Amino acid sequence: MLPLQSDCRDVCKVLVCLTHSRSLPKGLQLHAYVIKLGFEALPLVCHHLINFYSKTNLPHSSHKLFDSFPHKSATTWSSVISAFAQNDLPHLALRFFRRMLRHGLLPDDHTLPTATKSCAALSSLPTAHSLHALALKSANHFDVFVGSSLVDMYAKCGEINIARKVFDEMPHKNVVSWSGLIYGYSQLGLDEEALNLFKCALQQDYDIRVNDFTLSSVLRVCSASTLFELGKQVHGLCFKTSFDSSCFVASSLISLYSKCGVVEGGYKVFEELKVRNLGMWNAMLIACAQHAHTGKTFELFEEMGSVGMKPNFITFLCLLYACSHAGLVERGKHYFELMKDHGIEPGSQHYATMVDLLGRAGKLAEAVRVIEDMPMEPTESVWGALLTGCRIHGNTELASFVADRVFEMGAVSSGINVLLSNAYAAAGRWEEAARARKMLRDQGIKKETGLSWVEEGNRVHTFAAGDRSHGKTKEIYEKLEELGEKMAKAGYVADTSFVLKEVDGDEKSQTIRYHSERLAIAFGLITFPQERPIRVMKNLRVCGDCHTAIKFISKCTQRVIIVRDNNRFHRFEEGKCTCGDYW
Repeated sequence: MLPLQSDCRDVCKVLVCLTHSRSLPKGLQLHAYVIKLGFEALPLVCHHLINFYSKTNLPHSSHKLFDSFPHKSATTWSSVISAFAQNDLPHLALRFFRRMLRHGLLPDDHTLPTATKSCAALSSLPTAHSLHALALKSANHFDVFVGSSLVDMYAKCGEINIARKVFDEMPHKNVVSWSGLIYGYSQLGLDEEALNLFKCALQQDYDIRVNDFTLSSVLRVCSASTLFELGKQVHGLCFKTSFDSSCFVASSLISLYSKCGVVEGGYKVFEELKVRNLGMWNAMLIACAQHAHTGKTFELFEEMGSVGMKPNFITFLCLLYACSHAGLVERGKHYFELMKDHGIEPGSQHYATMVDLLGRAGKLAEAVRVIEDMPMEPTESVWGALLTGCRIHGNTELASFVADRVFEMGAVSSGINVLLSNAYAAAGRWEEAARARKMLRDQGIKKETGLSWVEEGNRVHTFAAGDRSHGKTKEIYEKLEELGEKMAKAGYVADTSFVLKEVDGDEKSQTIRYHSERLAIAFGLITFPQERPIRVMKNLRVCGDCHTAIKFISKCTQRVIIVRDNNRFHRFEEGKCTCGDYW
């Protein structure tokens, strides 16, 4: 009997080692040896085998093994539920969790967090309430792991207030508790709450440790709000805690530097980390595409293939985006077809980007054919891309056709109506433009206000068109007048066709002169030293006249000006822009 027990322990030890190393061939050989010895019916061996197949991405083998096992213990149930949850099969995980309950087994601190993870993946609020009730009924909610999983579950279901309530009622908290709530706030765009909670976590009397997930979430907040100075401080904390070597943190750092207009910092993070996951590659690809480093985007894609990294649907979205904003129609078509060679079916986002590529290039009829051939119903993004092409090339007839299709969709975002209104206004069809805007008012939707902002130290200075609320308004407007004279001498003439209002010429000239990005740039010129680039963020697309004006400003002042609008980055230097006037 003793040799048998010894053999069983040895088999379990070897199984654990093979599970950690994800060695499938050797694991299969060992499974055959287990069957030969008759150990497969032993609960502990069965548990380790289920876990082995789960970790080697074969959850259905775990399922088959579970079904063949005659005596199912709580550990066996826990193993197979975890196998489904870890392999992105949340429906199956919850189904087996219910089966376990029907067999009279109570949930514990292992099975409940697994079930809440699956519920979070499905964003199923009714299931979330049921699991929470079960945790209360079984008194497991006092457990730090169960409590943390409940916080994470409610946060991912969008119920941030309930998540906060559970968090506040927890007697003990760990890094998962803090990270789950911080992530929840960041996903809902509640950036201030996320940063305050992160600060609170670091100020705790007891030794609260952040992990790569916490730091990644906070860095995403800094990226979304373009808080560059704070992001640099968080990068310092990543370095101090050695989490800068994490692929998840590195991806967020690349995104931070890119979105704040310092793409060179993104390159540095990417190059310093030699072990890269797909998220890092995609983060670098989109950074290159947004900063008009089109050639580098294609080089990175080729490098991905040479190191054996398989692309996914996001990878091809980055490539198509790069082609769209560089006018590379044939290359874009090549990548669109290449997706199928990699077993990836184009989604609505890929079609929207292809329509955008063709629309910007003036191939509007071809863009319409792409929409007609779509295997799914065109989304708002697809029609929006076509409307953008119509606006660029002044095709109001096609814009009217698109409008009819959009109206058939029912309620749509304000952006589509604004695009339609602008297309009509650009063609001088003021009545149709007014009707499109009236639709917004009738739906109770307000057009998004155009804003530009500049970060100075720990402060963000925000400007709207014609804004006179800033403390340095007098100096800002004086600087714009001074620039106006220099620009006029250099040959600048305002293009008032970009003022989409039915007003006279003088009023149009006055309106366009004080657009928000120009106010932000003037503030940068009077605030920052000559050697520092001026980085301006804008929530809407920069207008054509402002784009021309900023080229003149960069030439007259000998300054580097970086402007991020809602589409891409523009780097102005010596009177030229990296977009090549194609955006």
